[in-house]
Amino acid sequence: MLHSQECSCVLRNGNIHTFQQRGVADLYDLLMKHPLLLRGAEVADKVVGKGVAALMVLGGVKEVYADVVSEPACEMFRQAGIPVTYAQRVPAIRNRAGDGWCPVETLCLDAATAEECLPLIRRFMETRASCGAEK
Repeated sequence: MLHSQECSCVLRNGNIHTFQQRGVADLYDLLMKHPLLLRGAEVADKVVGKGVAALMVLGGVKEVYADVVSEPACEMFRQAGIPVTYAQRVPAIRNRAGDGWCPVETLCLDAATAEECLPLIRRFMETRASCGAEK
């Protein structure tokens, strides 16, 4: 479903839920508005950086598949005991322009825990919303 329906993220927790927003937006919204959907869920995502991994850890997901996952994300999953499988592991997630790191990956780089990442991601999302940027 991740590819056949062109989803950004697919979540299975009893029912299957599909999402289309880019970046951390879907998982951030889920954690803030519907956290029980994440608890014990299996998640497939196209790109998982440290920020997305932090949101999944905080949400209590059970297992993760990623097309592309960053090394910092893998480490966060390892520390949380969450199994992750992937097609490609990279040192860091690149930004959409391909000329640097993803801004959320950069924000979360020095955070030691998922809990430390959350306020950084919250500020990022609030800044984007106040600028009228696409989430």
